[in-house]
Amino acid sequence: MPLKAIAMKYLKILYVQVIIGILAGVLVGWLYPNFSSTAKLISETFINMIRMVIAPVIFFTIVSGVAGAGNMKKVGRVGLKALIYFEVVTTLALIIGLITANLVKPGVGVSVPHTTNTQVAEISQQASKVDWGEFFSHIVPSNIVDAFAKGDILQILFFSILFAVGLKMLGTSGQSLLLSFEKINKVLFNVLKIIMRLSPVGAFGGMAYTIGKFGFATLAVLGKLLLTFYITGILFIFVVLHLICRYYKINLWRLLSYIKEEIFIVLGSSSSEAVLPSVMQKLTAAGCEKEVVGLVIPTGYSFNLDGTTIYLSMSVIFLAQVFGIDLTIGQQLTVIGILLLTSKGAAGVTGSGFIVLASTLAALKVIPLEGLALLIGVDRFMSEGRAIINFIGNTIATVIIAKSENEVDMAVYRRVVEKKIMPVIAKPELARAI
Repeated sequence: MPLKAIAMKYLKILYVQVIIGILAGVLVGWLYPNFSSTAKLISETFINMIRMVIAPVIFFTIVSGVAGAGNMKKVGRVGLKALIYFEVVTTLALIIGLITANLVKPGVGVSVPHTTNTQVAEISQQASKVDWGEFFSHIVPSNIVDAFAKGDILQILFFSILFAVGLKMLGTSGQSLLLSFEKINKVLFNVLKIIMRLSPVGAFGGMAYTIGKFGFATLAVLGKLLLTFYITGILFIFVVLHLICRYYKINLWRLLSYIKEEIFIVLGSSSSEAVLPSVMQKLTAAGCEKEVVGLVIPTGYSFNLDGTTIYLSMSVIFLAQVFGIDLTIGQQLTVIGILLLTSKGAAGVTGSGFIVLASTLAALKVIPLEGLALLIGVDRFMSEGRAIINFIGNTIATVIIAKSENEVDMAVYRRVVEKKIMPVIAKPELARAI
């Protein structure tokens, strides 16, 4: 086959286009830093296009899943199992972050900032306004239209489950509405397919903005922290998550290959939210029950932020090392306890990573908040890693929970994800148990 034909064949693949977009973004951001404002506009426009379908996709997916085939007992069981899984895995992520930061000591030798940063003051003020005790009451929307307008995932999730139960109570008379909802959902996924064709442009804009705005100079100063964070994230995925997958007989590499397009889009856009509808569609196509996917993925986007928890725990220890503060074992256990609460409470808050970190430092009352100024410049370079780890963690969690509930058609999963042809089984229900 001629070289030109081979090149054209690969250029038609979406993830290849996204990689090209990322590389072009790095180059343009480096050579033309003044382009960063335009690049930010491009990236935000793409993410907004995704966000406009997130709320209706979650709503129609959950309603059609729960009302179509599910029951509230299973919904409660899946929800409880998901929350327990999220809490265990994010706690492991916190502990790994703390241990790595203590061993590598990325903050030792870094100069303490002496200038007052207005952005730090704003973040500290926002953190003081966050009332973590009101988090659970916030889940119940006072106005569902407002929840849809703001894209509040937890509020939409809560309303969707109630709506699905109400629709299911109608019995056969609600079937016509259910069929209409399923058709609308198919239309939304067709809209999503159109938007995803623009993902290389979105990835280009996101990367050009990051490089153009923050440059490579910041990396030289805080390169050790950045490198430590990414190595920790890789170890978390290929050790902790790999062992979980292996226990449930799921091939991690095959699953990562299946969602590689989404991983590159997350890398380029620095937002795992950009691929939420897409991964829901992919996991459903892979044989996972729509009901389980609809419940676990949106909940995970608020409660299962593995990358964010690694970042937060490492940042606390990093800042302690910068200021020469030797935290005791008791204080570090306190950090874990505080982060287990605050990392959940900031779900849905814009710039939540920094707000959670500021509120944690304020609660700890040992490390000066001024240290946040050090992290502002490098934060954008770490946000890609956080988003990717969060995304992979939620994808794996959905497959694991679906399999533990016997709600994944393994014949379909093996064929679609692992590219294996499964033997024909006379009783379809047995295929789920394989």
